[in-house]
Amino acid sequence: MNTGGEGITVTILGSGTCVPSLDRSAAAVLMETCGMRLLFDIGPGTMRRLLESGTGIQDIDSLFISHFHPDHTGELAAFLFATKYPDPGRRKKPLTIVGGPGFRSFYEQLVDVYQGWIHLPEICRLVEVDPNDRMPPDGAFNAIDVDFAAVAHRPESLAFRIGTPDGASVVVSGDTAYSENLVRLALKTDLLICEAALPDEFSVEGHMTPSTAGRTAAEAGAGTLVLTHFYPECDHADMAGQCRKTWAGPLLLARDLMQIPVRR
Repeated sequence: MNTGGEGITVTILGSGTCVPSLDRSAAAVLMETCGMRLLFDIGPGTMRRLLESGTGIQDIDSLFISHFHPDHTGELAAFLFATKYPDPGRRKKPLTIVGGPGFRSFYEQLVDVYQGWIHLPEICRLVEVDPNDRMPPDGAFNAIDVDFAAVAHRPESLAFRIGTPDGASVVVSGDTAYSENLVRLALKTDLLICEAALPDEFSVEGHMTPSTAGRTAAEAGAGTLVLTHFYPECDHADMAGQCRKTWAGPLLLARDLMQIPVRR
């Protein structure tokens, strides 16, 4: 477990999308820092990947939801159901779940569907954030800085930035088209985990390609760029080569269970 003063350890749990794949689970990233485990998105396959990385679901301190599409939230109900029932390993510590505008309604509709099976009011705290505000004061995040920004995908879409007392930082883009908000959020970050859903020649609205992700990293002055959220077309394209049109810095292509240490 990464403790205070040791930067951030990132594990890519899911580098894929809604398309089923034996190699790529849907979107999820784990960060370990300052004695905490933070989960970003929880697409199908996340809990299995957590176990493969050596982390149990009860170890997660906070869950951050970038937006409500199923490939980013599809295992949320199952996660809460599993959290509620296992004994003797039942969760003892609080769980904070953070989402953008409309998150409370989204959660309440899930509870309506699954009834009391996923309702955990005694240990689960919901935080719905307004992109125009900062993260509200929360004892769960005293040891780290949590920032976020609205990005160009869905009305509730957020990118997140985590910073540590020793100055390390990581940004997770979520799904987005090119966004000046993301550039500002990622300014001088050590690691930018950025979606590049499709090759340049298959660009679609609401998503980035390798060259637009590279442009984002370059304009932000990021330290290292990680491309992720790959549709199957990406497996047959030169994603790194396309990114090099706009980005000259350190570059990684995400794969499930890839671990990346971030130090200052």
